[in-house]
Amino acid sequence: MQRRYTGLTAAVAALSMAATLAGCGAGEGAGEVTLKLVAADYGSNDANGSQGYWDGLARSFEKTHPGITVDVDVMSWKDVDREVAEMVRKGEAPDLAQIGAYADHAAEDRLYKADELLPIPTQANFLPLLARAGQVGRSQYGLPFAASTRLLFYNKGLFEKAGAKPPKTWDEIRTAAGKLKDEGVKFPFALPLGSEESQAETMMWMLAGGGGYRDVSNISYDIDSAENVATFTWLKNNLVGKGLTGPVAPAELDRQEAFDAFAQGDVGMLNGHPTLMDAAEKAGVDVGMVPLPSPDGEGRPSMGVADWMMAFKQNGHRKEIGEFLTYVYEDKNVLAFSDRYDILPVTSTATATMRDDPRHRALWPFLEELPTSELYPVGHTSWAKVSESVKRNIGKAVAPGGDPEAVLAGIARDAKDAEADE
Repeated sequence: MQRRYTGLTAAVAALSMAATLAGCGAGEGAGEVTLKLVAADYGSNDANGSQGYWDGLARSFEKTHPGITVDVDVMSWKDVDREVAEMVRKGEAPDLAQIGAYADHAAEDRLYKADELLPIPTQANFLPLLARAGQVGRSQYGLPFAASTRLLFYNKGLFEKAGAKPPKTWDEIRTAAGKLKDEGVKFPFALPLGSEESQAETMMWMLAGGGGYRDVSNISYDIDSAENVATFTWLKNNLVGKGLTGPVAPAELDRQEAFDAFAQGDVGMLNGHPTLMDAAEKAGVDVGMVPLPSPDGEGRPSMGVADWMMAFKQNGHRKEIGEFLTYVYEDKNVLAFSDRYDILPVTSTATATMRDDPRHRALWPFLEELPTSELYPVGHTSWAKVSESVKRNIGKAVAPGGDPEAVLAGIARDAKDAEADE
């Protein structure tokens, strides 16, 4: 892939730069400009927080782009989307935001399009799956910034002690969890359906069960489909109901709490993403990973996740924003961020480099899942409301006395109402 892009060399680069400069408009952004960037924090503590990454990148950019200063404010994932929305509401939008959702801002015509900001080679270098996911009405507003997929993580030491084998089917999950419970493992299978990120855990199980949030045509939501009802009925009866998910009710268990418990050696298995791998291994856990099991052991699409960069039009710094983003998406910077946080790169050339580098061998299984994965329906403005309904309600589906069909039907009604407002 790298050779295909470098083969374009000077001619395409010159044409694309000319097109970019022409599109930016003469005189726009002249003089000293300060770009305001609000970004999400990928670090697990102060020592590896994202502020350090962005400050280093900004200072490096400024050395070769006199007249442009980049001011970065990093916020926690729990706050960053809400804080950016509040800035916009006050008429104080940042120039750039690296957050979780872009569709609402695109629908209100607040954002620049990708082709207004980036030279052609940079646009073309985004992985096709992610570029399509960043579109609203066939125009790309969301620039993918980081990606990940999901695998089933298991504690090799606990599995060996319990005489369990890595599962390929749901029945094998239940069998292994039973053996882990008999050995006194605190969380045989950690099932985080709490408010932090239960929309992700929900989607993983839906996809494994042959369903999903949207119907096969991707025209509308299909949350209470027969497949989804069967999936959560199985979870309720076979994992939660048999006491195989640990002492904390799934509705009260957040993702980070489950990840921390895995790193402490208290979890037999759970669905996880690449950042858990490094944290667990540093804590001394011998980590195993397999594709997410399905009812019959056949392969199913994994859940893919992308986080987004977007550029607001309010301050009119299109030229300077474009220059900074072109720098952000250079391979050296994409790979530096991926290395720092065990995140998958979002460009074709950086992905090819990672595939060819044995240092990244641990991430190769996640890379293999990405091309066929399914992402949240982030291009629909309704998704934010649907996601919130899932977070509030899905834990009830597997609670004692819970009715999975009724809970999913309630979320489906919320989805229908949200769609009507699009």
